[in-house]
Amino acid sequence: QVQLVESGGGLLQTGDSLRLSCAVSGRTFSTFAKTGWFRQATGKERESVAVILRSGTTYYTDSVKGRITISRVNAENTMYLQMNSLKPEETAVYYCEAGDNWWGYTDRLNYDYWGQGTQVTVSS
Repeated sequence: QVQLVESGGGLLQTGDSLRLSCAVSGRTFSTFAKTGWFRQATGKERESVAVILRSGTTYYTDSVKGRITISRVNAENTMYLQMNSLKPEETAVYYCEAGDNWWGYTDRLNYDYWGQGTQVTVSS
């Protein structure tokens, strides 16, 4: 059984940095066609933040480019999201997701596995 577990969320101030982790069990990260981080703010739809494909190709939503980095350490079977210069509007629950097909990587409906999420709160 595949399980994704996020960690690293917390309460921060504007401009702070934070690294989220996603550990997988039941399978190795390198076997997924795509893995990514999504976030969902209260009252809003879940949106893609960053994606890394099996090939190592990465995608970032425009609002985070230059500030956020997605990475995957196969030996640790863990995926990371390094976030810098955080903004209050980035307050959300952050989810780790994985999928077996590479297409539609910005749409969470195309992912097969996800974790319970970790809360990130950025105060102004």
